[in-house]
Amino acid sequence: MSHPEQAGAAALGRLDEITRRLRAECPWDREQDERSIVPHTVEEAYELADAAQRGDDAKLLDELGDVLFQVYFLSLLLEERGQGSVGEVAEHCTEKLIRRHPHVFGEA
Repeated sequence: MSHPEQAGAAALGRLDEITRRLRAECPWDREQDERSIVPHTVEEAYELADAAQRGDDAKLLDELGDVLFQVYFLSLLLEERGQGSVGEVAEHCTEKLIRRHPHVFGEA
């Protein structure tokens, strides 16, 4: 793929596939719910903050991946209950960004 957008979309699609496979096939991942996963999410967020604070771009890239996985995993838990999806999470995020930036997007 020659365009960064296409490569990003393909990478996110692969992450989605892997996350779903882990949830279906990994005994540990199958047992998890929000209550058990969120402490890991918080830990990853602290590790991300530390990498950013230290200016360590390689570590920042790694920790961003860990946080992104957490978002996908938690979104999949919502999807399993029929309460949302990663697409809905992205859409809510997009709407919020537009609403909070009327100086860029105009009045919503």
